[in-house]
Amino acid sequence: MTYDEQLAARLREILTGEPGLSERKMFGGLAFLVHGNMAVAASREGGLLLRADPERTEELLGEPHTSPFVMRDREMRGWLRVEPGGVTDDDALERWAEIGAGYARTLPPK
Repeated sequence: MTYDEQLAARLREILTGEPGLSERKMFGGLAFLVHGNMAVAASREGGLLLRADPERTEELLGEPHTSPFVMRDREMRGWLRVEPGGVTDDDALERWAEIGAGYARTLPPK
């Protein structure tokens, strides 16, 4: 399965104007990076792959439509999946995109 191009377009619209914004195909989806650091991606599995402050992982996983991001049988702190049902509303998508971009802004540029 390929990523949802409509979701990617919605993310692009939300993130337009973000300093240092770029796009790159990653993890089978389309990632949006801030100064080279991944912020959020339209996932090939549907919904989002989100990067967030690792200290907020548990808090964010307590929200509806979220699950841990697992790579090689290991949960990755600071990374989570937001299922498609969690991004149908534009306000919700904007909130998730801001969480990802906000964290990426705190990281050193690559």
